[in-house]
Amino acid sequence: MTPGNPTRADANRRRILDVALAELLRDPDASMDQIARAAGVVRRTVYGHFPNREALVGTLVDQAVEAVAAAQAVSREGVDDPAEELTRSVLATWEIADRYRLLVALAQRSVTVQGIRERLAPVREAAVALLRRGLDEGAFTSPLPAPALSYVHEQTLFALMEAVNDGLLPAAEAGRSAAVTMLMGAGVPTDTATALVVNMASKQTSEQT
Repeated sequence: MTPGNPTRADANRRRILDVALAELLRDPDASMDQIARAAGVVRRTVYGHFPNREALVGTLVDQAVEAVAAAQAVSREGVDDPAEELTRSVLATWEIADRYRLLVALAQRSVTVQGIRERLAPVREAAVALLRRGLDEGAFTSPLPAPALSYVHEQTLFALMEAVNDGLLPAAEAGRSAAVTMLMGAGVPTDTATALVVNMASKQTSEQT
């Protein structure tokens, strides 16, 4: 096999993951048999890649975390202001999270809390570094140290995903609402946070068009 030329097994694995995400978002109780049928493979092929449903969900969670980490890294490039960096980071995160938000609720049923925390460690480390810098520079104010504040932000993001899932928050507004909420949680005044998020969201829209 030449570099960059995937094997049939690799292609099957990617297809199973893509189909599994779609099926689980459509039906959180979808079985391995359902996923195999939707992917056009026999059940043995699915189990050949993933020994059980929990392993399959865990791999999807890993993909989501990797996508979030990559999106955050790109959004932070060339940004010096901690508040702007946090805003860009949350907006970029939400674009990924909106795709996976139903998976979060499923993962909380299928993956241990400790397992989720371990998977989020790289993302959390970057968040702690940003929050610590913002606190040191006076851009953020909080009685909490950066590591604890990062946990608050993390759980707030999960809670907002659940709010969207339960129909309590319109998905179209959720990203900006999440960014404003995160900034306020870091001690940025509401008016300042709102103005910054509106400005950054407009810039991101312009950059994408």
